[in-house]
Amino acid sequence: MLKLGSLKLKYPFFQAPLSGYSDYAMRRMAIDFGCPLTFAGVMLAKISLHPKVLRKKAFRPQEDEHPVGAQILGTEPEMMAAAAKELVNVGYDLIDLNFACPAPKVLRRGRGGALLKDPDAVIKIFRSVRDAVTCPVTMKVRYGYGSGDENRDKFWKICEMASAEGVDCLGVHGRSVLEKYRGKADWKVLGQLKKEFPQTTIVGSGDLFEAEDIVNKIKETGVDGVIIARGAIGNPWIFSDLKEALAGRPLPASPSLQQQGQTILKHFELIQEIYKPGKAARYFRKFLVNYCKRHPERKKAQADFLAAKNEAELLPAIKHWYGLN
Repeated sequence: MLKLGSLKLKYPFFQAPLSGYSDYAMRRMAIDFGCPLTFAGVMLAKISLHPKVLRKKAFRPQEDEHPVGAQILGTEPEMMAAAAKELVNVGYDLIDLNFACPAPKVLRRGRGGALLKDPDAVIKIFRSVRDAVTCPVTMKVRYGYGSGDENRDKFWKICEMASAEGVDCLGVHGRSVLEKYRGKADWKVLGQLKKEFPQTTIVGSGDLFEAEDIVNKIKETGVDGVIIARGAIGNPWIFSDLKEALAGRPLPASPSLQQQGQTILKHFELIQEIYKPGKAARYFRKFLVNYCKRHPERKKAQADFLAAKNEAELLPAIKHWYGLN
């Protein structure tokens, strides 16, 4: 079990907020494979306050996906608090504050990972949001903005203050902001962090692609759980595998080609319910690139999928390559 404030998850893992990916379709697939908590894609605080956005059906969580979290980006405590309040009003069950995003366009505006350079600003935002809502409030950070003692000291200061303030969960990615996704995530600091703040729920992130490796990382570091991000794109099986691995049972057999195809078709059907004709096929191709990693003729299948211009071309291509004709 994983405790996030008043929210208790059956398993010690959840799906990360993934910009451009974790819409309702991806969240629903994760839930079907056993994920106990999913997130919508990261949202800018000022955009989530816009009346037109608030009225959009795709913006609101669906009845069959609770609990579901919302992650917000911003620099102004009052705006972040207002956005959090509106997100709870439309049905989100948890608010996560993004102080980790390494995207250049985010950093240029002083958002996301850029805030790790200012521990006091981070805590001001956290306090403002916490006081505005009654749901759990969590934080996502990295190991500082860059390398060097000053950045690492600021990281530890943020963790110390967040723990003292009673943050409901501290999610930590094992790289600095400037490292982005280069090299390997450093999980040793996560173990040190849990020893230093045993009363705080701490979950790790970074390079989580295989169930048995994830279980080893949890055991070695003592963290309370993990956040599955890139490892879940086109791979909902990671959640069912992880459930078995955590229970000490053998991993399920790898899905057959036909089973993979059926899962892909279900995901595609959900995509088509959300997006307009034409866009649905183009949008789904980025998921197919990852689904294809299991295919014995990956490059050939992927080339056909990427060449499909619309749903009428993509659907038969999927059925052909996964033996569903």
